[in-house]
Amino acid sequence: MTDKLFTPGKLGDVELKNRVLMAPLTRNRASKKDDAPYDIHAEYYRQRAGAGMIISEATQITPEGKGYIQTPGIYSREQIDGWKKVVGAVHGEGGKIALQLWHVGRISHVSLQEGGQKPVAPSAIKAEAQTVTEEGFVDVSEPRALETDEMPRVVEDYRRAAENAKEAGFDMVEIHAANGYLLDQFIRDGANARDDAYGGSPENRARLVLEVVDAVVEVYGAGRTGIRLSPLIEVAGLTDSDPMTVYGYLIPELSRRGLAYLHMVEPGTQGDMDQDLGHKTAQLRELFDGAYIANAGYGRDTAIRVVESGQADFVAFGRPYIANPDLAQRLEADAPLNEGDQSTYYGGGVEGYLDYPTLEEQKAA
Repeated sequence: MTDKLFTPGKLGDVELKNRVLMAPLTRNRASKKDDAPYDIHAEYYRQRAGAGMIISEATQITPEGKGYIQTPGIYSREQIDGWKKVVGAVHGEGGKIALQLWHVGRISHVSLQEGGQKPVAPSAIKAEAQTVTEEGFVDVSEPRALETDEMPRVVEDYRRAAENAKEAGFDMVEIHAANGYLLDQFIRDGANARDDAYGGSPENRARLVLEVVDAVVEVYGAGRTGIRLSPLIEVAGLTDSDPMTVYGYLIPELSRRGLAYLHMVEPGTQGDMDQDLGHKTAQLRELFDGAYIANAGYGRDTAIRVVESGQADFVAFGRPYIANPDLAQRLEADAPLNEGDQSTYYGGGVEGYLDYPTLEEQKAA
């Protein structure tokens, strides 16, 4: 009998061939000239089209949303055309792909911003983080606080990015509201010290996320829009004094809007959490009525278990997909996995990007 993890499933309005998803993986290989994906990206994603669905690497919605060198965007003609090639390659192999919409907020550096401007954030609170520039690793810059009257412009940036993703042909979009980036910064009081309609109460701190969700849903429909959250994870010094309260408000609001899925970055690795965090994760998960994607460094056995038990509908795998383009098929066959070369994870060309063999290729050799 086939384990449920390897059987078809429905993610909102989209039918998937299995429940093994490829998580977003920043690889820093976009064109240096215009931050556009090109031929190597089309081949990279084509190789991994055996996943139930690929969620693309985080893709900045505007130049302001950029936080690292050579990450792709979705705001220019060159970028849209580059992504069209990627989508066409994945669809040509019978795969499905979502675009992850990204604004880094304060996780950036003045050298990455147009005109050397300060990065933007909910409040002028510098993150405890580094980023990668042409000079290598550097501390992130102190941000400036977004003005209240700039919020409609930020929402419009997300809407336009969703329209561009639709033109490129993506099956779905995922709003990145996790991992210490802009929307996550608004949610949490460790980064959000505002005293306007976007700060203070949990309802106010969730306001921008929900406005973005509503704008993106107008473009893509709720059944093709997902969101990524990391409520119990501290990244880049980003904390919240009471995450269960703010996410206890936000997640039911997302559920009420009928979003296709909640992609949760869970605490712990290999699917193992301490009892308290596991209980809190389960509490939050129960607040969402759509599909639930679990993501916590799961291995084969733990992924099979959580899907079989109903704790998750799908499991997203990150780093294993770097070295195993046919990961879903390897997991189903319980075959050994290739080891990734960490020195080629970020930046570079085809080495460590396009040259990992599939199981079939290894057998043939």
